[in-house]
Amino acid sequence: MPVIPFAADDVARLHDTLNDVVANGATPGGVIVCGTRDGQHKVLSAGTVAPELGNAAPDRHTVYDVASLTKVLATWPLVGRALDAGLLDLDQPVRDLLPPMDGEAPSGSATVRQLITHTAGLRASTRLDFYRGGETQLHELLCREPLEDTPGGHRYINRGYILLGLALAHVHGRPLDVLAAEMWRELGMTATVYGPVGRGPNVAPTEQRIPGAPRIWGAAHDDNAGLLGGVAGHAGVFSTARDLAQFGETLLAAYRAGDGHPLGMWLRVSLVPQATIEPGLERGLSWILAAGGQVAYHHGFTGTSLYLAPTTGRYLAICTNAVYYGAARSRIAPLRALALKTISAV
Repeated sequence: MPVIPFAADDVARLHDTLNDVVANGATPGGVIVCGTRDGQHKVLSAGTVAPELGNAAPDRHTVYDVASLTKVLATWPLVGRALDAGLLDLDQPVRDLLPPMDGEAPSGSATVRQLITHTAGLRASTRLDFYRGGETQLHELLCREPLEDTPGGHRYINRGYILLGLALAHVHGRPLDVLAAEMWRELGMTATVYGPVGRGPNVAPTEQRIPGAPRIWGAAHDDNAGLLGGVAGHAGVFSTARDLAQFGETLLAAYRAGDGHPLGMWLRVSLVPQATIEPGLERGLSWILAAGGQVAYHHGFTGTSLYLAPTTGRYLAICTNAVYYGAARSRIAPLRALALKTISAV
């Protein structure tokens, strides 16, 4: 199917809605890139990077904490590469991919497929601060925990991706951030890194957790990622709208190439539904699937999103720091709803 570019009216509505959420105090500002696999794109901007940084508007090079987009920017493609290299199998227990441990490890019996699809039944609450001070390694502490649910049902859980990040580092014998950096460089994502990053006018601050305390700026907003030094399988990545667009365009082009491209093959496999989230939404491998499987997307808690429509060759990348004002999900819900509706249209 040929590329279907975004209609001018659709782009205008997205820009108007971005302006509206900024005017309503949902986020200091934000950037959207509407693009296609053949390189066409429009960059939309509104508001400021942050009030304390002056009146400069964010642009496609502004650096944002992308939070759980880490799952699809880092962990998901690295799992695909490890699978292609024969370093792991989707139905292999994660304990087999980690340093040896003796005795029972109920959560360690979860497979890579279950972890990447949030169907492992792991304990939902993830508080790595509870594990500080002990001598037992983190992977063993996580693997020895009892399951909270019967495997198979969908429940969004960060600890599964923490385990996947630890497993990737172990099977490669190299740190997760080094593996990711090499991959991003190959993909042309020149500004995407694990934090912390240096503070500056091009880096969007996030939340002020305690009145009077410094605002989080350049460090991971996610507490558990922070406790892991900013490098984890579930969160910790910083990126730009430009790099999210580059990733989206690369994925769509690889998908179009089909069986001749490992990344395209991995994306095709990942768009097969694995579990039902709710009516109309399925979970693939990492990605949320909508519009009858024609759209794949993921969000980041801080106010970021990436949407792909492989059939029409379109993507939408959204970067905001809506968490600047508190919980971002409800604040930018109108923008995300319109984005999904727009990219789902044929």
